Amino acid sequence: MNNSFTGENPLHDTLNWRKRFLPHYDGSGKYQSITFRLNDALPSKVLQRLNTVEDSLEKILKTENELDFGYGSCLLRYPSIAQLMQNVLKYFDGERYSLTAWVIMPNHIHVLIKTYENYPLGKVVHSWKSYSSLKIANKCSELDVEAINPIWQREYWDRFIRDENHFQKVVAYIHDNPVKAGLVKCVENFRWSSCFKRD
Repeated sequence: MNNSFTGENPLHDTLNWRKRFLPHYDGSGKYQSITFRLNDALPSKVLQRLNTVEDSLEKILKTENELDFGYGSCLLRYPSIAQLMQNVLKYFDGERYSLTAWVIMPNHIHVLIKTYENYPLGKVVHSWKSYSSLKIANKCSELDVEAINPIWQREYWDRFIRDENHFQKVVAYIHDNPVKAGLVKCVENFRWSSCFKRD
């Protein structure tokens, strides 16, 4: 079994939990599943409906299901913007985190990373968003597409990976997301994924 799943249970690790609007676990050496989205990815009617869901896991699952309907500007559907985000995710791979799996959907991104010491999850996600925001706005200008402001939703969802079974399920979920959303029939055919068959 992968040694990232052994040791202290993050639920008992009181030093590495952070909370702004949502709780985030920032312990190093753990696999983390992260979802972040464009600021306009969910209409206000959908957000109001989701805010009535009390169970946090159910709310995450319903939110991710709603994201697959492709609401909003879907700026990440443009190949140059998707490529930009793929490059952003890969840039510090092996230096600040280990990038395990990802998919860039039209209005949101799923990522699985292993965190490194001195690079808390919040700072990693913030660096992805802050660096890419201006770059995406510039790409929108080049494409003659209206940019949204701000580009990214302020918060993000994250979940530490509990064990090998959970790890495998998350990787499968990430890779299957474009198929589930009806973007491709085969996971290997989606260009903006770690599952894409590259030459």
